[in-house]
Amino acid sequence: MAESSECIDVKLSPAPDQRIPLMKSGRGRRRGDTWVVSVFVIIQIGVFIATMLVNDCWTNSHGDCALQPLGRFSFQPLAENPLLGPSQSKLDEMGALRRSLLTEHHQTWRLFTFPFLHAGLFHLLLNLCSVIYVGVRLEHEFGPIRIGIIYALSAFVGALVASLFLQNTPAVGASGALYGLLGTLLSELVWNWKFHSNKISAIASLVFVFVCNFFLGFLPYVDNFSSIGGFISGFLLGSVFLLTPQLQPRVAPNKGGLIDYGVKSYIKLKLKQKLDRPVLRIVSLILFSLLLAGCLVAVLHGININSNCTWCPYVDCIPFTSWHCKDTENSCETMVSNAQLTMTCIGNGNFRVFPFTNISRARINDLCNLIC
Repeated sequence: MAESSECIDVKLSPAPDQRIPLMKSGRGRRRGDTWVVSVFVIIQIGVFIATMLVNDCWTNSHGDCALQPLGRFSFQPLAENPLLGPSQSKLDEMGALRRSLLTEHHQTWRLFTFPFLHAGLFHLLLNLCSVIYVGVRLEHEFGPIRIGIIYALSAFVGALVASLFLQNTPAVGASGALYGLLGTLLSELVWNWKFHSNKISAIASLVFVFVCNFFLGFLPYVDNFSSIGGFISGFLLGSVFLLTPQLQPRVAPNKGGLIDYGVKSYIKLKLKQKLDRPVLRIVSLILFSLLLAGCLVAVLHGININSNCTWCPYVDCIPFTSWHCKDTENSCETMVSNAQLTMTCIGNGNFRVFPFTNISRARINDLCNLIC
């Protein structure tokens, strides 16, 4: 006797109890689903440790360090780096972006090191906690491949956007990738608004992470323009990759008590998921491609938007007693006598006497910038 099967029509519309809790961890998912975020976090921690090893404040700054008991891993004085991090010269050495190094010396390899650098311990902790909080949830929901692509491309576009606003101070942009994830989260929330059950808490979480990290970008060395570029990239890429939420289809059991999808219904469901909102996906992909290509061409031609935008530097910096936002070349006059080094800033006349003379040229430039 031939068995009869009952094919059903599978709908993408979620039932009321199928709404997605966007910023809450789902159960029943494999731990391996978050391996991409974990890899990026480990890499960035490793890069920061390497940066502090190279910095070696105890030796290069003759013990004038914050948290001196840490020895080689101690930080530059807070007046020099308020984020508990390395000196300017060591950030340059590790691959930070600086206008002169990118436009005059054509060191384009810095575009790839810039997204992995942190300005200090405070920057590292806030950035990585935010990446873990946002990235793990997105990766649980949408898988490691798509989130990994979005993370990497947002970081690179963030570096390109930052390159258009550089000054002659080192800048690091690990926050670009984080803001790519935030843009992706906003995209997913906007386009799948009706599917989510905790909209207010998701928006509050997004705004809180956004504001905290952007505020940190007003401090020295942290680049806010990379965050802006990463956020726009993440939103566009999220619109390309993450439009369809992963919902369980509503089905009815057949007479035997089992669920029978039928081959045609199953194929129809998969095609609907893959081709959902094709116009929006294509437009978003075109806009992202234009953003990437336009920024890349502008960077290769050495365009500096700050030269035509007087207020742009204040998007990335708030003047304070220990630093300023003016893009000026500092120069100092040095004098050695009685095992002491006297440095005088030519621009403002400030001077300082140091009880040592064996100091590198790069460190002299660091101290000159600090005095001026």
